[in-house]
Amino acid sequence: MAKKKNAGFNIISGDSTTHGGYYTGTLNLSDLSSVLIDGEDARIDLGLIHAKSKVERGIKFSGDPADTPGGQDYWVVWVAIDRNEEGPYYAGVAACPMRVDREARRGWKNLADHVNRMDDALKRRIRLDGLGATEKKALKKLLLENDEAMWHRSSEELKEVLEEK
Repeated sequence: MAKKKNAGFNIISGDSTTHGGYYTGTLNLSDLSSVLIDGEDARIDLGLIHAKSKVERGIKFSGDPADTPGGQDYWVVWVAIDRNEEGPYYAGVAACPMRVDREARRGWKNLADHVNRMDDALKRRIRLDGLGATEKKALKKLLLENDEAMWHRSSEELKEVLEEK
């Protein structure tokens, strides 16, 4: 039997040997980070990129929020980094919700929404609708503490969205 050709995405790193920028059917995640926001706490958690963060391990996820009536609400924030003549900056930032009930080992997240928000970040969009003031403050604090110079080189749109109100 002939092998089926894989039509899925290939995840490549920044040092790929792919010639001439030919990235058809590939997804470059080398400049993408993920942040987990838990109330007032925001932290970088690269395990989120592959749904293997500490919070997600051992949890059976459903696309129906009614399956997880209790539990803890979290925000996953995708952050894409780009570089201009002045240096690196936060180029795309997009957030999506998730709920986890550790005791019941159940969780809710809209996988399509997570993929779409990741895509928004990779396409250098700012999509933080839904984040409350507490979560925005936590995210801004993390971005500033991570690299203040990157924050200052970032777009005015990002800074305005994360301004305290």
